[in-house]
Amino acid sequence: MKKTGGIFRLNEHNTTIKQEVMAGAIGYFTIVYIIAVNAMILSEAGIPFEGAVMATILASFVGSLLMAFWANAPILLVPGMGINAMFTYTIVQTMGFTWQEALAVVFVSGLLFMVIAFTKLSKILSESIPKTLKEAITVGLGMFLLLIGLEKGGLVERGSNAIIALGDISDIKVIATIITFLITIFLFMRNVKGQFLWSIIIGTLLGVLLGIDPKDTGASFNLSDYAGVFAGVSFDKLLYLPFWIAAFSVTMVLVFENIGLIHGHLDMIDQPQKYPKSFQANAVSAMTSGIFGTSPTVSTVESAAAMTAGGRTGLTTLTTGVLFLASIWFIPYLKWIPDHAIAPILMIIGGLMIQNVKNMDLRDLSEAFPAIFIIAMIPFTYSIADGIAIGFILYPILKIASGKAKDVTVPIYIIAFLFLINFVVHSIH
Repeated sequence: MKKTGGIFRLNEHNTTIKQEVMAGAIGYFTIVYIIAVNAMILSEAGIPFEGAVMATILASFVGSLLMAFWANAPILLVPGMGINAMFTYTIVQTMGFTWQEALAVVFVSGLLFMVIAFTKLSKILSESIPKTLKEAITVGLGMFLLLIGLEKGGLVERGSNAIIALGDISDIKVIATIITFLITIFLFMRNVKGQFLWSIIIGTLLGVLLGIDPKDTGASFNLSDYAGVFAGVSFDKLLYLPFWIAAFSVTMVLVFENIGLIHGHLDMIDQPQKYPKSFQANAVSAMTSGIFGTSPTVSTVESAAAMTAGGRTGLTTLTTGVLFLASIWFIPYLKWIPDHAIAPILMIIGGLMIQNVKNMDLRDLSEAFPAIFIIAMIPFTYSIADGIAIGFILYPILKIASGKAKDVTVPIYIIAFLFLINFVVHSIH
């Protein structure tokens, strides 16, 4: 035991308990903002805010345990930005599912994710989907988060005719959003540790100074508030095609997003051999998210902060998970956080995701147009699933039109056909 450094093999990874714990603490303060942000997005789907907070905390805690003990990797698993927007604004508000039915979608997509992660399907699917489409999904999600952030901050408004218009820049909420955004982007550009947490604190204090009323000044929380959320899944729509289209769409986003993130993180610390188990831990964690009452967990970008601080093993992730569990004590005060304190974070994360456009080769129009339609249609339709669907349907059509039908893999044809059937069913309905 002494030779290896315990169950996390610290000596083998050339690290220490102190280094791992400090890295885990830094990772926590970098990503803790997700508790308030994710809960706020989920609450717009109808999930009680306190219940959404508790679900976020528990999903992050269990995800950390899975990654720590199964994969022994310093990758943080928390409910993902983008996929939570898909849960609320696409599955619930656009497709018409209740939040309980949407949690069932999360659970089923987690099971599909597990099937892929624990079999050769992971490699087959990853190699079948063109890189341009994978990157387009990330960019489209970034555009969507940016739009949501602008709306939450009052910088743009959607009218009854769905036309986006510039918000009232004289409104006190808009002024607070602009000030908070400038502070947030400054802290981000200066690479201040825990910049998003500081942003939320500063934005909230600014709201107090400007007289912006918080959503709720109550400071009480009872575990009974979470009782209706935990295991609140409803499978009433399980036999309906839209349910499986939603589950399939969520699974695709989870698989493609995490393949890239996990590979990138492990390459950063030169531990590529941990990829299979890390991917599997991610899949199991995503499945449990539906039970806890939140959108799926993902391998978060902020894991890089913990790794930069020296995190090399699962002890880093375990430390972050324990700190997440301790966050339960602060649940009563999270409802004090106003929209203008959250909006800049959504805008910046969206902007970071949009940067993936640099990885796309758009010289071939049969590749470019499907990708461009994914990027445009996700925010324009306010539906991540529809945006992805349009791009995947266009891809084989344009390849056939340009005489490159052989470039399209069988899985792509199947995916495109399923999405097309979904559109037909919706139009008939």
